[in-house]
Amino acid sequence: MSERWTPDSWRGKPIRQVPAYEDQDLLREVEGQLAGFPPLVFAGEARQLKRDLAAVARGEAFLLQGGDCAESFAEHSADNIRDFFRLFLQMAVVLTFAGSCPVVKIGRIAGQFAKPRSSDDETVDGVTLPSYRGDIINDIAFTPEGRRPDPRRQLDAYRQSAATLNLLRAFATGGYANLENAHRWMLGFVKDSPQSARYADVAERISEAIAFMKAIGIEADRHPEVKNTDFYTSHEALLLGYEEALTRVDSTTGEPYATSGHMIWIGDRTRQADHAHVEYASGVKNPIGLKCGPSLAPDDLLRLMDKLDPANEPGRLTLICRFGADKVFDHLPTLVRAVKKAGCTPVWSCDAMHGNTVKAGSGYKTRPFDRIMQEVRNFFAVHQAEGTHAGGIHLEMTGKNVTECTGGARGLGDADLSDRYHTYCDPRLNAEQALEIAFLTAELIKRERQGRERPQVAAE
Repeated sequence: MSERWTPDSWRGKPIRQVPAYEDQDLLREVEGQLAGFPPLVFAGEARQLKRDLAAVARGEAFLLQGGDCAESFAEHSADNIRDFFRLFLQMAVVLTFAGSCPVVKIGRIAGQFAKPRSSDDETVDGVTLPSYRGDIINDIAFTPEGRRPDPRRQLDAYRQSAATLNLLRAFATGGYANLENAHRWMLGFVKDSPQSARYADVAERISEAIAFMKAIGIEADRHPEVKNTDFYTSHEALLLGYEEALTRVDSTTGEPYATSGHMIWIGDRTRQADHAHVEYASGVKNPIGLKCGPSLAPDDLLRLMDKLDPANEPGRLTLICRFGADKVFDHLPTLVRAVKKAGCTPVWSCDAMHGNTVKAGSGYKTRPFDRIMQEVRNFFAVHQAEGTHAGGIHLEMTGKNVTECTGGARGLGDADLSDRYHTYCDPRLNAEQALEIAFLTAELIKRERQGRERPQVAAE
């Protein structure tokens, strides 16, 4: 961290993807209010996540990160949060049990309100208005009033994040995450899916294991890891005024933390080493994610890593790779080799969503399931070839029965997209497709672990 770093030092740097607020006095007023609000997460929780991610970096655990492309104010309900959380639990238990690997669980939730856009403006029927940048900034309604950036939306985002975190903490530690409930986590519309029998088999085997543990005197009440789980939150730190306002100095260490979420990440469009987003993230002590797209050269990645993680601290930096299924072999190996040669040990994670977006014949943006899964397979193949650890997956998904991504076991096609295309921004996997990804990824984890554990036979 630069000696000159302060929570507002980013303001002296070039910046991209920022809204043009008309009322700067109102913006300062809102940021002042946020600065006096309680933290949403705590420094100790962020430190625990860093320790968990250090295990991922060492190859001892696997990262599952996922959630909505962009949270909305309109869809904030207890049922939606519950459905997302239990889908996440299902996916994690499949990865843990079938992949024989501990899973670190990080949601794209309780803060994922801002979205980068390829254009500042959008034109519909000859009318041009500012692009929708997420509910924390403006409204999806295509009207002059709706698209005008409003600082007061940051207060609504804070309140929704606080309410969401409150419910997530209750689910994680209040008994809902108890492994004895694994059978009850199945979402209603997934019960008749091709994945239901596979998940029911996993749940039954877990029940048998728990029954065995009880028989030999190991009770869940005395082993909280059976009935509770650690669940963390994350989001793209795009709106830096909001992040600055929620930066706090930890009373036990004297170090600054972003208390808007346990992990924050820098997007592919805002990762310039001398720009504002990298400057802000370089100073807070949270785990940091960095999106790595096809335009990122190895030397530029090493410069970013030196800025964001100069001490090569285990668990500090997660490299979230998003190339597209057909570009993984063109870009990932050179990055992996450069990082390995430099002696750095980040978490390597695969964002299999953002590089695989296509426009269907119906006009809808979609993501074909086969391309998503192929990027995951290619990601594992590169790490196996390079002798490094394929550490995680990063998905945009929902617990709702949407039809936004084509393919999967049910074979959703172009004609199905209009049935339940509800996303505010990018297409998401529905619960059934996300669970299928978990099963397929668990097989890759199992093969990777078997490859690492297989004894090497000395040449004669």
